[in-house]
Amino acid sequence: MTNVTALLTQLVAFDTTSSESNLALIEFVERYLADYGVTAERVMSPCGTKANLIARIGPDAPGGVMLSGHTDVVPVVGQPWSSDPFTLRDGVDGRLHGRGTCDMKGFIACALAMVPTWAKAPLKQPIYFGFSYDEEIGCVGAPSLIKRFYEHYSTTAHVIVGEPTSMQPVVAQKGATNLRTTVIGREAHSSQVNQGTSAIHVEARLVTFIEDTMAVLVEEGRVDHAFNVPHTSLHVGKIKGGTAINLLARECQFEWEIRHLPTETFEEVYGRFSDYCAMLSEALSAQGKTVEIITEPLNVTVPGLADRDNQQVLRLAQDHLPSGCCQHAVAYATEAGQFQGQGLQTIILGPGSIAQAHQLDEYIETAQLDERSAFMQRLGSARKRHIQANAFIFPKKKHPPV
Repeated sequence: MTNVTALLTQLVAFDTTSSESNLALIEFVERYLADYGVTAERVMSPCGTKANLIARIGPDAPGGVMLSGHTDVVPVVGQPWSSDPFTLRDGVDGRLHGRGTCDMKGFIACALAMVPTWAKAPLKQPIYFGFSYDEEIGCVGAPSLIKRFYEHYSTTAHVIVGEPTSMQPVVAQKGATNLRTTVIGREAHSSQVNQGTSAIHVEARLVTFIEDTMAVLVEEGRVDHAFNVPHTSLHVGKIKGGTAINLLARECQFEWEIRHLPTETFEEVYGRFSDYCAMLSEALSAQGKTVEIITEPLNVTVPGLADRDNQQVLRLAQDHLPSGCCQHAVAYATEAGQFQGQGLQTIILGPGSIAQAHQLDEYIETAQLDERSAFMQRLGSARKRHIQANAFIFPKKKHPPV
């Protein structure tokens, strides 16, 4: 645990808020790995100020496990922290406070702490690290990391994404897309409403349609009770528009999101909104009103993680977890669906609770770090045995059905 805490102290000290570069942290990890004879490869961002990192410990052989995590953190602006968020603080009740402790530098620290052991172990299969950038703003960095990994490292490794799950395996997540819709109407004095088109009034209809769509999806039976919100959710988070109370607004804009079930696609859910926009524009035009509705994505569509094609990686995780661990589904988005989309068996499993992520005085419990470290030690021991790619061999004991 001492090594994990020391590494977490250094990782937290890097301000890797998504608006900043993560290269100082990447350089630190590269130097640390090099000390144990482990080489790493950068996969740079298009702007050159950020990087993903891929490293392999053990032989260049089929199979193995990829331990994946993101290096960026959410902002602290506007949160009145009790201490410097970029200085690890040992609080009460076994909690370590600092931005990113839970989401997800605690996981990265646990992985790095195992390097001295794994580097000298007679591993029969590789253990990979995949550390990405800009996950928090829409899983932007992972696609290039995944492409490079699949094309140049392994097509058969199984992936464990270390997002905070309280060390319970997560087999499904919703997909997510952020959007911005702008309505352009026509200005007029509010005493002459027939001479203009209020962008705010049009936008109000769109926002209402977005909320109503959720109810329609439920009525159609598009539900999955594995999720605590069992349907695709649509939510408007920001609205701005208008210049004066006595003036019909020329422009109004809102930002919103679609979090779709993994059994649905963004395109089919968004298509309902797009069709409604076309119908509304046509109806207003027939009334002699001028309106333009423009919607643009704010991030790449993050695919959902479906509970399928994961039997081997799930069994691998369950074999090295305490008895009683059960499968879950989560509504938040991660990079797991992107790995699955590349054809890699993937689950989510990491220390800490999502309830502490992004919060004021974010923390992770040392007990969770201990549990993750114990899992990684058992995982590394398993890699010492030859485990045939895509046909895992496990100790002879009973397993719960997967």
